[in-house]
Amino acid sequence: MGMPLLDVQDLKTHFFTEDGVVQAVDGVSFQLEPGQKMGLVGESGCGKSVTALSIMRLVPDPPGRIVSGRILFDGVDLVQIPKEEMRTVRGRRISMIFQDPMTSLNPVFTVGYQIDEAIQLHQGLEREEARRKTLEMLETVNIANPDRVANSYPHELSGGMRQRCMIAMALSCRPKLLIADEPTTSLDVTIEAQILDLIDDLNRKLNTALLLITHDMGIIAEMCQKVAVMYGGTIVEMADTRTLFKAPRHPYTVGLLRSIPSLSVEKTDLKIIPGSVPDLINPPPGCRFHPRCEHCKEACKRERPKLVDVGGGHLVACHL
Repeated sequence: MGMPLLDVQDLKTHFFTEDGVVQAVDGVSFQLEPGQKMGLVGESGCGKSVTALSIMRLVPDPPGRIVSGRILFDGVDLVQIPKEEMRTVRGRRISMIFQDPMTSLNPVFTVGYQIDEAIQLHQGLEREEARRKTLEMLETVNIANPDRVANSYPHELSGGMRQRCMIAMALSCRPKLLIADEPTTSLDVTIEAQILDLIDDLNRKLNTALLLITHDMGIIAEMCQKVAVMYGGTIVEMADTRTLFKAPRHPYTVGLLRSIPSLSVEKTDLKIIPGSVPDLINPPPGCRFHPRCEHCKEACKRERPKLVDVGGGHLVACHL
């Protein structure tokens, strides 16, 4: 294979607070190929969203800062380029869909105006041409009455419609990479399925690479070709989706898969992972999962395991 579209190398993003330094992302590395769909999964507070914000260079400073590592996108290190240059990358070549479109869309402007603005900024089109493209994108995301929706304010639309508008805006410049951070969190299950099908369909049509951030293993199984499991600001396991679901190697991944509800009559009780996520100001020494791990050994308490290939590109950070 050629050069990856996105190559994150030993990324560390910390937040400097009065209580101490929060090691939100602490040594994350992964690659994403052009057109590939990759899932980033883990419990709340494990660093998934901060990883995405770091790629977009949207970590609020202060208190947050990328303290080390590289984010190579098309061979260019996004950590090192000036803010002005990053603005030309963000939105045009990398786009992001956030969890709640109501907080991402400006409430005092119509949806169409906001999509027009993004197209004009990144493509240099005149207002009329930008509006024509806006209506095309709204049709692309299966909005039946694009003229009415374009002239509506965010509060006049349903949650599913707002999310479709966010996807239309994110894809209006045909970016090479789309980051979707819990894109269906606030939606009911029928609308969730429609939004996921839409993202999947646009991925195939536009060959846009997808980084899907979620805590839902079922969505990962359905949508992604590759998956990375995060815990305590680090990646503990990474493999192609079929391998990870068939033969998980890290105890945390095993716990996540066991906790998926099942309709099987043989599985009537839900398995839980005991304990809680670590304090990232004072993370436990060694493996960050060891206080919750039923297989914990002395080495797990002392030495932080490295992410190693156990065969066929299946990476695991575990002393076992």
